[in-house]
Amino acid sequence: MAELVTDPVLMVGEGWDGYRLIDSGHGRKLESFGPYSFIRPEPQAMWTPRLDSWDAQGEFIPGSDEDGGGRWDLSRDVPQDGWELSWGEARFTAQPTPFRHLQFFPDMAPVWDWMGEQLAGQDSAETLNLFGYTGVGSLALSRYGQVTHVDASKKSVAQARENAALSGLEERPIRWLVDDAAKFTAREVRRGRRYDGIILDPPKFGRGPKNETWRLEEGLPALLSDSRKLLDADSRFLFLTVYAVRMSSLALAGLVDELFRDMPGTVEHGDLAVRETGEGGRLLPTAIFARWSNSQ
Repeated sequence: MAELVTDPVLMVGEGWDGYRLIDSGHGRKLESFGPYSFIRPEPQAMWTPRLDSWDAQGEFIPGSDEDGGGRWDLSRDVPQDGWELSWGEARFTAQPTPFRHLQFFPDMAPVWDWMGEQLAGQDSAETLNLFGYTGVGSLALSRYGQVTHVDASKKSVAQARENAALSGLEERPIRWLVDDAAKFTAREVRRGRRYDGIILDPPKFGRGPKNETWRLEEGLPALLSDSRKLLDADSRFLFLTVYAVRMSSLALAGLVDELFRDMPGTVEHGDLAVRETGEGGRLLPTAIFARWSNSQ
């Protein structure tokens, strides 16, 4: 029976050459993505910035309401076609998008490290990356064996393939699939498939390739239930992240705990955060997570 750890865990991204959190406060954050700095909205940064002024090549100006989109105000210095960054052996293109991020989620770096720790010593593991986006997580997993990368966006999967080529890893055993994550997972259950690890990064709201509607609160329980059926007592992990919701990580852990009660291992929950580079190393929370791990 999996043990539920009720005390929350903090997974902190310390930044690297390709990404730094420079400062935050008054509902915004200043970050560097390689040679360029950007200002983005951040509602959880309720404190006062450390720095008196921010110098950036771009700023995302939010819309008039919480889900109202927005626009980028960019200087001419920012390459329109993006620029190359790296994390470990993965190379990828960073570029401002209409969704206020830059083609990858830097706060996921400690998650990528954690997954590698769970798979240490393996070279034939089979892992599943649902809502895989532009593929940095899939490239990180590919050093341990075969990866199935699923995303409903044809454009995102194409970008993931390009990132694999940019990294010189296009020969790695990665299946790149444009598909609805929930429907794909249900089909995998019917096929009797199993995986050594699964990572899920579902949006609050989204649409599948055939205009299927996804709402987190409605769809997550069934998706997690099917994901659990793709794991067995020899599997290593499941990692779930959730952004921009009014929900506790303990709620996610309760759902995972219910589904994994017949399994060995441990269920944990907590926050993802990024550490500022300045004095004091202030932590900015970015997402909540729940995870199941099974040390062998």
